[in-house]
Amino acid sequence: MRKMRPHSAPWRAAAVLATVLLVGSVAACGNSDTGGGSTDDGKITLGFSQVGAESGWRTANTTSIKEAAAAAGVELKFDDAQQKQENQIKAIRNYIQQKVDVIAFSPVVESGWDTVLKEAKDAGIPVILTDRSVDSADKSLYKTFLGSDFVKEGRLAGEWLIEQKKTASGPVNIVELQGNTGAAPANDRKKGFGEAIAANPNLKIIASQPGDFTRAGGKQVMEQFLKANPKIDVLFAHNDDMGLGALEAITAAGKVPGKDITIITVDAVKDGMQALADGKFNFIAECSPLLGPQLMDLAKKVDAGEEVPARIETEETTFTQEQAKEALPNRKY
Repeated sequence: MRKMRPHSAPWRAAAVLATVLLVGSVAACGNSDTGGGSTDDGKITLGFSQVGAESGWRTANTTSIKEAAAAAGVELKFDDAQQKQENQIKAIRNYIQQKVDVIAFSPVVESGWDTVLKEAKDAGIPVILTDRSVDSADKSLYKTFLGSDFVKEGRLAGEWLIEQKKTASGPVNIVELQGNTGAAPANDRKKGFGEAIAANPNLKIIASQPGDFTRAGGKQVMEQFLKANPKIDVLFAHNDDMGLGALEAITAAGKVPGKDITIITVDAVKDGMQALADGKFNFIAECSPLLGPQLMDLAKKVDAGEEVPARIETEETTFTQEQAKEALPNRKY
């Protein structure tokens, strides 16, 4: 019979205890390696996918979100989708894998989000839509939408034009620079503007084409409009940047922007407001990019399980030339 070594049982018990304590210590120190999730100090992690950096408005929107996250003590994981839906879907799936507390994104287009949004819902991660919405029939796939009423922006632009052209006795030829094909602001601004100008049969859109919300796109498409249409009375651009690009094409064609062609835009970023103050633009419907503070407040509320409104709209206004001159000195974007 094999003899037991003295004290072998107590030695083994001590070894097991030491191992348990070591594992527990390593596990406690490893929490920060999960890539996201709430920490003991109550700080939340927000995964945000931005459309891109196609305009001055978008740059101001990104800055607002980053600065607001830092001020609110929110850990921000930021991704630039570079105008591609597949990049946004990939980013959202990465945020799900990282187990962030909340996901927010500004959709490149309206359609095609149900699958990835359901994945986030199944993972128990609430989603906030910012600036742009989606056309999903299942509203439970996201908690809320934060942004502008794009239809209203288009309608305000159209109503201003109706007032300006109410004495016109003949056709008023309008060209339209749309945003990205399929994007909510492009669809809705077109809808609102079209509904408004329908009140005056003299107002006719003779050409409408996407300029992708960029200055380069606005310039290129406006050049095409000017070549194809000898008489253009009005330009409606879905954002300031496309309008600013169109200014170059109009000037190069020997026309005076703001006089020979009435120019209406949306956004009211500094460069657009300066063009309005200088008389090169004639009217701007505002779309504020400063959504950061509201987004951080919403992220904390949905993470805490609080009920929030299904839609939260930003307060915005419109600008004429004189109003732009007054507002410019204190403009933040």
